[in-house]
Amino acid sequence: MVIQIQEEIMSSLILEVSIPVVNLRSLNTKQDYKEFLHMASKEVTVTVRLIRSFEHRNFQPIVYHGVNLDQTTKEFIVFLKQDIPLRTNLPPPFRNYKYDKLKIVHQAHKAKTNELVLSLEDDDTLILEEDSTLRAGGIAHETEIAFFCEEDYKNYKANPISSW
Repeated sequence: MVIQIQEEIMSSLILEVSIPVVNLRSLNTKQDYKEFLHMASKEVTVTVRLIRSFEHRNFQPIVYHGVNLDQTTKEFIVFLKQDIPLRTNLPPPFRNYKYDKLKIVHQAHKAKTNELVLSLEDDDTLILEEDSTLRAGGIAHETEIAFFCEEDYKNYKANPISSW
């Protein structure tokens, strides 16, 4: 009797999932393949690394679930600037800092850099353009993005010395 009830409960919890079948050989160009990889979901999980100081390697990660990839980078920056001061679990120096730029730190299933805070290379491809969408900037599920002050980044890039 107990087993029968458990089976009925379990069968009612199972959801039907339809998975579209895509012939990978039909993807002719790199652009087609890139679009295929981004088709999976419009809302993803993204980790934002708040960088307070490059010299002191002072940063704090925040995980955001349900990020819409079709919003522009500028819209996401506005959202972050409104959300960060409201997070009581962050120390005040992180909540009250002047962040203004986003750069991709790491994408899921790709190689990581040896830099402890942020890579100083590939700014032209990894720094997100404000007028483009997050999807166009290369953001996908489980991407880690750095949020920092552009002036601090330029000063650190000109003289990359750690203070500790």
